[in-house]
Amino acid sequence: MPVHTRARYKESPLKAASAPQSPPSPSPSPGPMRKAGGGRKGACGEPRKAGPAALAERLRHVLGAGAAELLRDCGGRLRGFVQDQKAFVIKADSKIWVALVFAAFAGVLHWYHITTIFENDRHFSHLSTLEREMAFRTEMGLYYSYFKTVIEAPSFFNGVWEMMNDRLTEYPLVINTLKRFNLYPEVVLASWYRIYIAVMDFLGIQTKTCWTVNRGEGLRPIESCEGLGDPASFYVAVIFLLNGVMMSVFFLYGTYLSGSRLGGLVTVLCYFFNHGECTRVMWTPPLRESFSYPFHVLQMLVLTYILRIPNVNRGSLIALCVSNIFFMLPWQFAQFVLLTQIASLFAIYVVGYIDSDKLQKILCAHMVSLLLCFIFMFGNSMLLTSYYAASLVVIWGILKARPKFLKISGSRIILWLLEGCAWLLGTVILKCLTSLMFGVADDAHISNLLKSKFTGYKDFDTLMYTCAVEFDFMDKETPLRYTKTLLLPVVLVIFGVIFKKAVKYITLVLSQKDLCEREERFNHGELVYHVLQLVAFTVLGILIMRLKLFLTPHLCVMASLICSKQLFGWLFCKIQPKTLIFGILALMAIEGSANLQSQWNIVGEFSNLPQEELLEWIKINTRQDAVFAGAMPTMASIKLSTLRPIVNHPHYEDAGLRARTKVVYSMYSRKPAKEVKEGLLKLGVNYYILEESWCIRRAKPGCSMPEIWDVEDPVNVGKIPLCNVMSKDPRPYFITVFHNSIYRVLKIIKD
Repeated sequence: MPVHTRARYKESPLKAASAPQSPPSPSPSPGPMRKAGGGRKGACGEPRKAGPAALAERLRHVLGAGAAELLRDCGGRLRGFVQDQKAFVIKADSKIWVALVFAAFAGVLHWYHITTIFENDRHFSHLSTLEREMAFRTEMGLYYSYFKTVIEAPSFFNGVWEMMNDRLTEYPLVINTLKRFNLYPEVVLASWYRIYIAVMDFLGIQTKTCWTVNRGEGLRPIESCEGLGDPASFYVAVIFLLNGVMMSVFFLYGTYLSGSRLGGLVTVLCYFFNHGECTRVMWTPPLRESFSYPFHVLQMLVLTYILRIPNVNRGSLIALCVSNIFFMLPWQFAQFVLLTQIASLFAIYVVGYIDSDKLQKILCAHMVSLLLCFIFMFGNSMLLTSYYAASLVVIWGILKARPKFLKISGSRIILWLLEGCAWLLGTVILKCLTSLMFGVADDAHISNLLKSKFTGYKDFDTLMYTCAVEFDFMDKETPLRYTKTLLLPVVLVIFGVIFKKAVKYITLVLSQKDLCEREERFNHGELVYHVLQLVAFTVLGILIMRLKLFLTPHLCVMASLICSKQLFGWLFCKIQPKTLIFGILALMAIEGSANLQSQWNIVGEFSNLPQEELLEWIKINTRQDAVFAGAMPTMASIKLSTLRPIVNHPHYEDAGLRARTKVVYSMYSRKPAKEVKEGLLKLGVNYYILEESWCIRRAKPGCSMPEIWDVEDPVNVGKIPLCNVMSKDPRPYFITVFHNSIYRVLKIIKD
C-alpha cells in the first residue's frame, strides 16, 4: 500500500557488489585484416597474392609498421567498408530512415515515461529486496518467483529443471510450471541475467551498489541495492525496455497503415494522451500482458502488410508465425484475441476482400505457430481444445468445401449466411468434441463467465471473477475519457468513412459488377479488417474492463487513418493536411496533457509493514517444509519470499487449482469449523493465514466472501461466517500462533 512520503534517504555505500579488481589493460592489438586490393568483389586492381605465405607477409608488415602506418591501414579498411555499404545506403529511401529515427525516439520516450512513473509511485530504487518482492503482489509475485528460482539455482539448467518439477506451488503435487503458467519470459530473462552477471564479473565491472537506507518512523534500516545487478531491477528494466520498443513499433504501424509519418505521430500521441487507458505496465510489470502485448502489435503490423500486398511472400508468413509464437507463449489469453482475428479475416474473405489462397497461407502460419506453442508448452491441451484451434480447422474445411456451398445456392447472401453459420456452429461443436476427447475442463470457467454476463447465472468461480473490478463491465467513465481526448470522435469519423465505402463495395459485389470496377471503388481489405477487429475489441472491452488493453491502443492505431489519402484525399484538396492534423492534435493535447500531468504527479513509496512482519515471522518460526494456505494474493508472496510450500495460488485458470481454492476459501464460508479443518488436512496444510478484512470487504453488493459462499452453499445461509468465529476464538480445531493488524496465522491442531 503506497504512502505519500519520501522519508527514506541513503547513507554511505554499504558495499559494491560484483566488483573484483580490474585486470591490467591489454596491450593494443591490430584489428581484423582486410585483403589487399580493397575494392568491392570483382573490382579491377592489381593481382592479389594468395596462400598462407601472402597472409603471413601481410601480418608481418602490419605488426612491424609504426603507429602512423597502422592508422593509415585502419583508415583504408574503414573506407573500403564504407564503399561496400554505399550501394545499400544510396538505395535506401531517406523517408524510411527518418521514420526509423522517429520510431526510435518514440520508443525511448515511452521507456523513460513508464520507468519514471514506476519509480515515482514506489520509490523502487530505495526498497529492500523483501519490499521489492512484496511490491509484486498476486500473480506478479508468483511469476517473479520462478525468475528468482532460476537465477538462484546452481546452474541455469538446474533452475529450469526445478521449474519443470515444482514441489512448492501446489503441495503435495509435482507440476511442470512451464506447461501450466506461461513462464518462458522468466526463463529467458533469467538466462540473460546470469549471462550479464557472468560477463560483468569476468570484465570486472560493477553491476550494483548497495546502501543502508534509513526508513524513519522508528523502523530499522534496510539494505537497498541499485543497478542491473539487482535481480528485481534487472527484471523490471527489461520489461520497460520491451514496452519502449513496442512504442517504436506503434509508430511504424501507424505510419504504414496511414501511408504517412503524420499517421505514426498521431498514433503515438494518442497513446500518450490516453496512457492510463492503454496499459498497466507501469503499475504491474510482471503480468503476462507486459511481455505478450508488444508482440501482438508486431503481429498486427505484419498481418496488415500481408493483407496489403498482392502476393504473399514466404518471409512475411514466417514473420507472422514467429510473432504469433511470441504473442501466445507468454499469455494464456492470447488465443482468445487470435480467435477474434481469425473471425475478422474470415469475414473479409467471405465478402471478397481477400482470396482463398491468401487466407489459406495465413491459416497455415497460425496453425504452425499453434502447433509449435503446443510443443513448447509440453503438450498443454488447452491450446488444442481452444475455440481458436477449432476455428482454424473449421475455416480451413470451409475453404476446401466452398465449391459445394456454391452448388447449394447461387445467391451470394445465402452463400455468406451458410458459410457464417458453418463457421459458428462448426467451431462450437468441434471445441466441445475436442474438450471431451482430451478431458479438458480448465477453460470451462470462460464459458460460464460469458454466460454470467448475459444471464443471471452465478457460481463460485464466476463470482470470483466478476466481483473483481477488472473483470466487470467497462465503467461508464471510460467512453467519456475517450471523448475528452477526441480519440473516440476521430475514430468514429474514420469508422464511418470506411463503413460507407465497404457498404458500396459489398453492393457492387451483390450486383455482380466487374472485378476491375469494384477494385476502383474500394479494395483496401486491410482497412475493413481493422474495422472488424475494432468491433471485436470493443465487445471484449465492454464485457471485461481489463481488455481495454486491446481496445484503446487499437483506437490509437485507427486514429492514424485521419492522415490517409485513400480515405480523406477529397478533404486534403480543400484543407492543407498538416494544418488539419496539427489542429486536431492541438485539441487532443488539451485533455491529453492533463492526463499526463496527473500521472507525473503521482508520488508515493511502497510500504506494507504488516506483511513484512508476517513474512519475517514465517522465516524465523516455521520449518522449511511447513505448508501454508490462505488468500491467493498472500500465497504468492509466501512462496516468493519464504520459499514455503503452498496449496493454492493466484493462477486461477486450472480446474484443479479452482477446486483447491474453493476448499481453502471455505474458511470464509458459514460451514462448521470441523468440516473446514478436514478439507485443509486433506491438502496437507499446517498453517492457515486468515485475513479478517476478507470477512467484510466487498467490491459491490453480493461480493463479500460470505455472500459468494451463500450462492455455493445455500444450506448454511444465515449462520455466522466462520472467519468471524476464528478471529475471536479458533479453538478447538485451530490455534493462533501469530497476529497483527491484518494477518492471523492459525495452526491446525491435528488429532
